[in-house]
Amino acid sequence: MRVDVNGRTESVRGGTLADLIDELGFDADSVATALDGVFVPRADRAAIPMRDGAKVEVLSPMQGG
Repeated sequence: MRVDVNGRTESVRGGTLADLIDELGFDADSVATALDGVFVPRADRAAIPMRDGAKVEVLSPMQGG
């Protein structure tokens, strides 16, 4: 299936939001996620099914001062 991840089209195998995070190589413990503009808590990712055309945002915290 094809999904939009951070503004780029990606081909992924499907499954859940947690599967997508793993498949694309993100560090699941250190990113925040949103699906179609709605924040998804880390604990809920495994229960969120992916669908073709979904818009996913994966955000990493920034460090610095």
